[in-house]
Formats: sequence, C-alpha cells, structure tokens
Amino acid sequence: MSIPVQPARPSEARDRLLRVASSIFYRDGIHAVGVDRIITEADVTRATFYRHFPGKEDLVMAYLDREDEAIRGYFAAAEPLATSPANMLELLIDGIADDVTRYHTRGCPFINASAEYPDATSAVRRTVRRHRDWFKSTLTSVLEAAGRGDAEEKAKALVLLRDAAMVGGYLDGAETIRDTFVATARRVAELD
Repeated sequence: MSIPVQPARPSEARDRLLRVASSIFYRDGIHAVGVDRIITEADVTRATFYRHFPGKEDLVMAYLDREDEAIRGYFAAAEPLATSPANMLELLIDGIADDVTRYHTRGCPFINASAEYPDATSAVRRTVRRHRDWFKSTLTSVLEAAGRGDAEEKAKALVLLRDAAMVGGYLDGAETIRDTFVATARRVAELD
C-alpha cells in the first residue's frame, strides 16, 4: 500500500517575498531596489530569502512569471464568458483596456524589465520573450477562430497597440488612452 504524497504547500514567506518584490519592482524599478529592502519590507530573514531565491535575478523572473500567470488567468477567465470567437476578441480587447487602466498604470512590467535588462540573451529577457510569444500566439489563435484573415499580422498589431497603450497610459494617464486603444484594436480585429 502506498501512501499518497501531498503536494508541497507554497511557503507563506516565499509568497510574501514575491508579493512585496512585485509591488516594489513595478513601482520603483528592478535595479533601484536592493535585496535588503525586499527582506525588510517582506519581514523575512536573509536566510529565508536565499532559501527561496538563490539570487535577485531569480526573484525578478518569479515576479515576471507571476505577471504572466495573471495575464493568462485573464484570458482563461474570458473563455467561458465568450458567446462566439468574435465576442472573445471583444472581451480580450476590453480586458487589455481594463488591465492598462486598473492594474498596470505604470507601464508594462515586461517592457519595464526589458529596459533594465538590455541583453536579449539574459534569463530575464528570455522570460519576457516567452510571455510575448505566448501573448501573440494566443491572439493569433483567437483571431483565426473568429475567421480573421492574416491573423498573425493582426495579432502583431494588437500586441503593438497593447504596448503603446501601456506606455501611453503611464505617460498620459490610463483613462486618456482607453477609448483610442479600444477603437483602434476593434478596427484591427475587424469588429467594427
């Protein structure tokens, strides 16, 4: 008789470190924040930090993975609500606009991280690339399902529009770009 193995519970200290670091990295930048500040604000010991993250870059990649998981979660949450492939496109466009105006008012965490890690071969940039590739391929699939011709080019345009909305939202105020983003994205997705 074998004893069932219980999955490891996530460490509360690790979760706190990641939550605190994510907030600080997004608000203040990655290179501007030292490990000591994260340890202090997360109220953990240095040994606890290094037990969960061998180095700061590992924490940065976990932060980006957390952002990626959240965005994938938004896409997954929209699927059961969609009444058609075209409606899914509408939900995604509105979801991106909501993300820019509610959650990512200081720009895109992936663009921000890339600006701080210019070496395209670094582990951080590879993490960013994985997210962007997934984002574009998911948009391509939705566009194809909706019967849109040239789906990959349209997906590239939607990624570019999202990037612009993230940057424009940060520089000019998220509410000022929402309507323009939605109208332009709807035209690209042939929803108007």
